[in-house]
Amino acid sequence: MDKERKRRRFSDEYKAETVRLIQRSGKSIGKLALELGVGETALRRWVEQAEVEAGRGPVGALKHSEREELVELRRENQRLRMEREILKNGSNTKSVLPV
Repeated sequence: MDKERKRRRFSDEYKAETVRLIQRSGKSIGKLALELGVGETALRRWVEQAEVEAGRGPVGALKHSEREELVELRRENQRLRMEREILKNGSNTKSVLPV
């Protein structure tokens, strides 16, 4: 019977310490992934994000704080568009209603 694997969550501190270990040890990400019991893809993402946070990432890559701000701004933008639509439709309804 297939047993569903639960997705594990790691603290930011654990991720940062693991990235430092990868950078200092000289071992490959694959080897450390096996030793730590963490997926290789996850470790690669952590290393890439650490590079972005340090300002050494690819052009256009967003830092964690910038991604959070972008999500918040998109939510606000959506809310304001809805409010504008409500106000726009509300002003049309007033002119149609009898006095």
